[in-house]
Amino acid sequence: MKKIFLAFLMVWIIVSFASAQEVKELLKKVKNQYDLVNDYVADGKMKTNVLFIKAPIANVKVYYKKPDKIKIINEKGISFVPKGTININLNNVLGLDNYEAIDGGKEKINGTECRVVKIFPLSDEENISRATLYIDETRLVTLKSVISTKEHGTYELLLTFKNYIAFGLPDKVELSFNTKDYKLPKGISLDFDNGADKDKADKLKNKKGKVEIVYSNYSINKGVSDTVFTPK
Repeated sequence: MKKIFLAFLMVWIIVSFASAQEVKELLKKVKNQYDLVNDYVADGKMKTNVLFIKAPIANVKVYYKKPDKIKIINEKGISFVPKGTININLNNVLGLDNYEAIDGGKEKINGTECRVVKIFPLSDEENISRATLYIDETRLVTLKSVISTKEHGTYELLLTFKNYIAFGLPDKVELSFNTKDYKLPKGISLDFDNGADKDKADKLKNKKGKVEIVYSNYSINKGVSDTVFTPK
């Protein structure tokens, strides 16, 4: 009986190791796709769905520079982005050196079958505590990710690809998050009904919020100055 148990254990270890190596190879291929982009400037329209903020659909510019610099500015110079967004850039997940990857099977995202990969960083210095990626193995892009950070909560990214898929860049991004992790931009105050008290504010802040960006144009690998990302 003991020999049978040990035999099953050995088979399980071998299969688990092979599966882990397979998903790591898949992650490497996806990263190679993202690595084609050194920087970009993109135009888009952003819709903010947060209960305690009245924000119209805004024209935005999105600036990115490898490996993890991101800035989103609307036409009035105000950014409606959750704090910690810089830490949920997919390059930060795909660029991890010391991690464990587990094959989570397959799941469909908007009708496309994806490989589910669960990632657990092994370094205590990483801000990301865990991540789950839903990867389209045919096109080598991530259609959905759920990323938990140590400082800024958990975020869910839903990505739609079409015109810029050759660079691994989405045409549409939907970012969902807990509103308690939402950072109000300067000059913006909470907008409640008359008579609303702090308890109501606290309850609303524990709801889900969403930021949606639909891109209309990308300027890719044309160079972006570091001064763009300097806080003003």
